Amino acid sequence: MGEERKQRRARNPWPSSEPSDDLDAGPDADPESVARKILLDQLTGRARTRSELADKLAGRNVPDDVATRLLDRFEEVGLIDDAGFAREWVGQRQSGRGLARRALAQELRRKGIDDEVAREALDGIDPDEEVEAARMLVRARLRSVRSLDHDKAVRRLVAMLARKGHSSSVAFRVVKEELQTELDLPED
Repeated sequence: MGEERKQRRARNPWPSSEPSDDLDAGPDADPESVARKILLDQLTGRARTRSELADKLAGRNVPDDVATRLLDRFEEVGLIDDAGFAREWVGQRQSGRGLARRALAQELRRKGIDDEVAREALDGIDPDEEVEAARMLVRARLRSVRSLDHDKAVRRLVAMLARKGHSSSVAFRVVKEELQTELDLPED
């Protein structure tokens, strides 16, 4: 064993590859303080929905009454804000990944966002921005479909847009327009 490794071992004879996720502070651990620590740890990295946090607390066997009381308090002081989370999520995912309303609605539903809160966040999407996002996605993929025959290229590009939640009418229109521009074809 190398000298450096011996020194490390002497300092920490039981090295662990990852920090323990177990927050049990012993037999006298107060469930409320344990739950509060879990919530604060979860909110440190990024914003989370109330539903995500409730699931985390339930997974760590925090009593329901304690979880509800703490979640209500965190919401009251603004540490949990599902509406703000939804607006931010929609903005990031729509601009960064080119997702359409339908895909964003599904993601918000999976995150536990209430349908009404999700609808309000999705109302902020401009339909023209959604079409432009589809157009940018197609432009980015054009190079990879150049060698394919026209019908196969159309199918692949439309399928890609469908996976991103774009409607078939938007997908076909954008793909048609971009292929015409790319191939310098006359319009039908």
